[in-house]
Amino acid sequence: MENSEGVKIESTVVSEEPLISALDIGLFIVIITVAYFWYFKRDKKSSSSEKKPYTIQPSSLSSIEQTSNSSFIKKLKSTGRSLVVFYGSQTGTAEEFAGRIAKEGARYKMKGMVADPEECDMADLVEMKEIQKSLAIFCIATYGEGDPTDNAMDFYEWLQNGDADLEGLNYAVFGLGNKTYEHYNEIAIYIDQRLEELGATRVHEIGLGDDDANIEDDFVSWKEKLWESVCAHYGIEETGEESNIRQYKLVDCSGVLPERIFSGEISRLKSYENQRFPFDVKNPYLSKILVNRELHKSGDRSCMHIEFDIDGSKMRYDTGDHVAVYPKNSSELVDKIGKLLNADLDTVFSLLNTDEESSKKHPFPCPCTYRTALTYYLDITSNPRTHIMKELIEYASDPKDQEKLKLMASSTPEGKKEFHEWILRDNRNIVHILEDLPSVKPDLDHLCELLPRLQCRYYSISSSPKVYPKSIHITAVLVDYVTPTNRINKGVATNLLAQLKPTIDELPQPTIPIYIRRSQFRLPPKSQTPIIMIGPGTGLAPFRGFIQERDYARKEGREIGEMVLYFGCRKKDEDFIYENELQEYVANGTLTKLHLAFSRDQPEKQYVTHLLEQNADELWNIIGGKNGHLYVCGDARSMAKDVHSIIVKVVMEKGQMTNSQALNYVKKMEQQKRYSADVWS
Repeated sequence: MENSEGVKIESTVVSEEPLISALDIGLFIVIITVAYFWYFKRDKKSSSSEKKPYTIQPSSLSSIEQTSNSSFIKKLKSTGRSLVVFYGSQTGTAEEFAGRIAKEGARYKMKGMVADPEECDMADLVEMKEIQKSLAIFCIATYGEGDPTDNAMDFYEWLQNGDADLEGLNYAVFGLGNKTYEHYNEIAIYIDQRLEELGATRVHEIGLGDDDANIEDDFVSWKEKLWESVCAHYGIEETGEESNIRQYKLVDCSGVLPERIFSGEISRLKSYENQRFPFDVKNPYLSKILVNRELHKSGDRSCMHIEFDIDGSKMRYDTGDHVAVYPKNSSELVDKIGKLLNADLDTVFSLLNTDEESSKKHPFPCPCTYRTALTYYLDITSNPRTHIMKELIEYASDPKDQEKLKLMASSTPEGKKEFHEWILRDNRNIVHILEDLPSVKPDLDHLCELLPRLQCRYYSISSSPKVYPKSIHITAVLVDYVTPTNRINKGVATNLLAQLKPTIDELPQPTIPIYIRRSQFRLPPKSQTPIIMIGPGTGLAPFRGFIQERDYARKEGREIGEMVLYFGCRKKDEDFIYENELQEYVANGTLTKLHLAFSRDQPEKQYVTHLLEQNADELWNIIGGKNGHLYVCGDARSMAKDVHSIIVKVVMEKGQMTNSQALNYVKKMEQQKRYSADVWS
């Protein structure tokens, strides 16, 4: 209104001054044009500062039209779709599953779309009933200590705090979790139950995927039964047509200027050359490696102490936080793919989403070279899932290779067995598959579409910001092992870190992209509170930071509580990491007790769990008598479970409780953050 009114006023003035010169008229037109565009750009900038889902750059002056296009409901209606698949994903697996479901919808006469709940107004779910035979599916991962993923947080809170009427909404939920963790699939279970409470109709029972076993098998089995339920619910029949339609189309970018080509940046072009705060998952900080030294004294294994420089980055961390490290694949593996597929890895290309309504235009930063995509953006070392086997069938020229791929892509017992043995047990990645099935020659752009994104690796920070405010320390074991097919598999991140050693000369020091991820693994607010720390191997990492922080408080003259550490490793003379530091903390009184278990230094193996059982009185005195805190860090599959069982047993015996009472006592400790775990499987 303001712009059009300005033009109208100026036009009136011109018409009332017929004697004005042609030059003046020209000047007026220039002024009007400048004023018009100035107001338009100001309005555009103002509106873009607000966070709107599925924001589309306006191609006309109609802001009303732009707003309507930002709704997932409007997109469903305008494109004739009835299926929307939302994903809550931290590592990309849930997003991948969502894409596969949406793609399969075409077989059941349900045109689908994938949606990120973070980019949608989820209150629009109440309008799903307006779309005939509509269905909303949620692929939701549980993350951390029973938390929603970052992109599902707003949706989770909306469900918790809202009371929307979702009658008429048809839905199904698949959860992604890990049974080694206490809060197994907690978020998916909550969403499934909450949607029903709000009046929605469950079309198919919730699926619970276990990443500790075979989450791919869990997903495929659930998905097959899902479509049976969908057909029964809506009275539709499967078309029987397999859908191998490409999600992205190849775009030749050979003419793109070099400065417009991505070279490994996560999101913003040239972000590593022009660093901008704040630094996060989409904008990591390029940190220098200050220290990279070996912690093991001998033996054939390696454990590294690495220090990242954050001086001048404005990044801040707390003791117990994690640091995310962005790795890159080895050039050896990348070159192998190029040779196996007879491809020029330096070709510049882009993959563009064939769905123009999708908010995700590219699977990774484009345009880039194939070498860049395979090095920085794609996971080429993990075990491929069955849908990749299925997509590779058409590229196999040998009938035997075709049959093997068909078998592994099937959901038959024989197919599942073959996939488990040939892919999972033998630990084959995409390079191994291309080597062992030589007739399989997929188009490289299609392979880039199929492979999942390379994910950052998280490490517990092993330093305290009170002592090291300008650097972040980590403790990392080098991953390097022989597979059943006699191949050597190497950890992507740790093998890269092993090569990044600082030099004493003035050459550019090695760098790596990082960012800080907040954690709930925290010291008690009061420094006087006694704590027990249980961390064998690299589980010691966060406790090194805890001890540093308490030592800092002690040197400041503050009172600190008891600190008891349980640490274990194989051999004292080989892998007792940070030995001198720990002994010094014992000597100066910061570390009250240091319980050590060296599993292979005597005929009968001894672990930290044995020491815990032996010290039941000390444990109960701290957690029962002194209201202390207990921390566990390390392997979730066995160690953390064993520790939990021992703690429950100690509470039963020393606290004179029944098993049920002891379990409730430990549960209450967890709720009060007096029992915390930072574990991995």
